[in-house]
Amino acid sequence: MFAEMPAVGIKPDEVTFVSVLSARSHAGMAVQVLDYAKQNNHFRKARSVSGGPYCRPKHWRRNTAFAMFGVFLICIPIAMKSTELEQRPHQPVRSIPSQLCTAATLPNVAEESSQSHLYVNLLPLSDSIKDTEKQQLQHEGNNGCICSSISETASEVKSLFNLAFPIALTGLILYSRSIISMFFLGHLGDIQLAAGSLAIAFANITGYSVLSGLALGMEPLCSQAFGSQKPKLLSLTLHRYVVFLSFTSILMAFLWINMFNILVYFHQDPNITHIGQRYLLFSLPDLFTNSLVHPIRIYLRAQGITFPLTLATFIATVFHLPINFLLVSRYNFGVAGIAASASISNFFVLISLVVYIWASGLHEPTWEKPSLECLRGWKPLLKLAAPSCVSVCLEWWWYEIMIVLCGLLGNPKASVASMGILIQTTSLIYVFPSSLSLAVSTRVGNELGADRPNKARLSAVVAVLVSAMMGLSASTFASAMSDKWARMFSSDSEILRLTSIALPILGLCELGNCPQTVGCGVLRGSARPSTAANVNLGAFYLVGMPVAVGLGFYNGVGFSGLWLGLFSAQVCCAVLMLFVVGSTDWDLQAKRAQMLTCVDTRLPDECDNNKGDEHQQLICIMVTSAA
Repeated sequence: MFAEMPAVGIKPDEVTFVSVLSARSHAGMAVQVLDYAKQNNHFRKARSVSGGPYCRPKHWRRNTAFAMFGVFLICIPIAMKSTELEQRPHQPVRSIPSQLCTAATLPNVAEESSQSHLYVNLLPLSDSIKDTEKQQLQHEGNNGCICSSISETASEVKSLFNLAFPIALTGLILYSRSIISMFFLGHLGDIQLAAGSLAIAFANITGYSVLSGLALGMEPLCSQAFGSQKPKLLSLTLHRYVVFLSFTSILMAFLWINMFNILVYFHQDPNITHIGQRYLLFSLPDLFTNSLVHPIRIYLRAQGITFPLTLATFIATVFHLPINFLLVSRYNFGVAGIAASASISNFFVLISLVVYIWASGLHEPTWEKPSLECLRGWKPLLKLAAPSCVSVCLEWWWYEIMIVLCGLLGNPKASVASMGILIQTTSLIYVFPSSLSLAVSTRVGNELGADRPNKARLSAVVAVLVSAMMGLSASTFASAMSDKWARMFSSDSEILRLTSIALPILGLCELGNCPQTVGCGVLRGSARPSTAANVNLGAFYLVGMPVAVGLGFYNGVGFSGLWLGLFSAQVCCAVLMLFVVGSTDWDLQAKRAQMLTCVDTRLPDECDNNKGDEHQQLICIMVTSAA
């Protein structure tokens, strides 16, 4: 009946859920649309859309009428005759965006016939979710109960701890390394300290925050690929991100090289800026090293491997002190020596990491040789990397803006110094919720990739509860140390007074910061960085910033008003994050994970026509849903 039917027109805007059945399945209820189209060269090319391509017919305008007819012919036999679907009342087909399309491997049916066919079965997404939930309950033995047992909760706590503890230890080691650099920088003099601080702030805004944010975009791809047992996608994502971040580093390097001209244009002190420019020039190797370390670290963490990075970071930090002493104190390289020491230490981390991985064979289960394929298919990568970068930068840049605002207060010297102490303090505290955030991102991604939405939900709930306890502990610590903490950094009475007043407010900020940081990890693991970016934008810049400026400058609260603005931003951000996490449809997220990790989904080239169907590439068909 379909021998004379032209290719079915495809529109990528809205699609229904499509499953691919083997020839052994209920093939009589499907049609051989794709097989006919492929044989007659109706499909000119396939373009990747977040892991799944769509097929565009060569003469799609001419075939619009045939498309509607084809969809009608596909739907009618399935609706009337399929015995695999349960009898249920008519429901409207639910549409999902095209980037969520899925595909399955073409069946190997060489045993049954000399030429196999691809059969298409349309299934509403709501029904698919019900089937997935039914299978999930059968596999997990929950008997319809979504409440997890105590043993499952304890097991999840252990899994999160095993991931978060090494990450936190690595963060503390890196924090101590930055303290060593600041120690040598402070002993060079006030001008060098100011220049180094200015250069570090410029590097954070234009370099490190951007690289860190872009790299986080690969977390859902890697963790979900590992959970769904797709090692090729895991390795391919690593290769793509190494290329992507290396190219980004080249663009950032031009900004760093022109730092002097940029900052002098904004009326910064030329002498301080000139020294800061020297610091950045010797930090350029560190920028390119980070473009390699970030992807490797996430590649390992997605597989639950954290020990190599901790070990490499510890060894590099041990040598960081003597390298600084040699370059700064012995050879008098000044700020250039401090920057070079940081670059050498980070390069040592990279070399140690690569050698350890290769020597131990950690890469073997998932490794694929780099190929030209890593230069294609960047669209899904950018869709995750861009909002992840925005989310991180919005939060990082807030603290830099706070320092700038301190310079506009009545006593700028004491205010800036006190703000520096408090930011160092909150950076130390941030190590713990950020480690838990990275851990829960990996756990959620793994479970969604493995199509276990209930376990992903459990991981998110446990992590949020632990983060609440973290926030309470941090708040208690900050309040208890309000009169003592600043004495470790300064003896100036005004600095001590401002710090002691603001520390309890900082503790209140952690009550919101810890849960919202972990909430960001949950959204990242479920491939929803755009939501996190929108929440951060609204909370920090539409709520927090007006409150900070209003209290700090217009209501006479001063320095504490800036921290009250941060407190309002953190509370708003935490409430929004918890609402998003609490209202998550985990079954839908599991289905999205299966669609996101659809790899090798491209239509065979014309040169593949001489191959048997069982050797063809994966194919994903998308059919427009009824309005």
